[in-house]
Amino acid sequence: MIVDAHHHLWHLGGGYDWLDAPALAPIRRTYTPSDLRAELAAAGVTQTVLVEGGRCDADEAALLFAHAAATPEIAGVVAWDDPAAPGFAAYRDLPGAEYLVGLRAQVQAEDTDYLARADVRSGLAAYGAAGLVFDLVIRADQLPSAVRVAAACPGVRFVLDHLGKPRDFGSWRSDIFDLSEMPNVYAKISGLFTEVDDVRPYVETALERFGPARLMWGSDWPVSTLAVPYGETLERIRALVPAPEVFAATAREVYGLSAVQSPRRQLWH
Repeated sequence: MIVDAHHHLWHLGGGYDWLDAPALAPIRRTYTPSDLRAELAAAGVTQTVLVEGGRCDADEAALLFAHAAATPEIAGVVAWDDPAAPGFAAYRDLPGAEYLVGLRAQVQAEDTDYLARADVRSGLAAYGAAGLVFDLVIRADQLPSAVRVAAACPGVRFVLDHLGKPRDFGSWRSDIFDLSEMPNVYAKISGLFTEVDDVRPYVETALERFGPARLMWGSDWPVSTLAVPYGETLERIRALVPAPEVFAATAREVYGLSAVQSPRRQLWH
């Protein structure tokens, strides 16, 4: 089994304004489950986690749940929610809500003090109490604040997306050392090919610090296709990471995925 712990699907027609950037023209189109399944079959990927795509509304969550319910390979959904004003409880009434395994907000668009806010931390604690993971999509300069919020919210499982979107290796490495000391933080080797020229030192550092049991692979497809094709994203990381847990077991454990296709999960509490 190979699990892609991070990919997207989106339907153009409003809500994805970030795709208007000129550099993103090659991926400025609708991506459907059929597009995804073709890539999975070619690469030998058996399960995935579908992650919100920056639309930041409940309507997208409903669409992602519907995709999961209709697509055997999608084993879980990380939907959007605002931790400063949590509305995720309403998701329970949506068809396919049993696929909800985590939540995410576009923290990368906020200032470096965002995760220190009392209302944000209260919302994060509510996610933890519901048994839901919180994916951290943050900039490299927000890594120190992620260390502090992980320490302040020990009941929350955090997953660092894209290894924190690194730029400068030296400062990133120091911050990753600190973050990896938090036992409730996991990390995704994802989104690196569009961030750095040489992924090797970042992957090796992440493997050293988090270890296979707290590290998982994600394609970040279709964004990743700006740099490399889907299958190459997997194969290049597999060439650097000898631990099979990174490509299945960690994601299944952290997100509570079933080991079989077409899982029917108990609703989060």
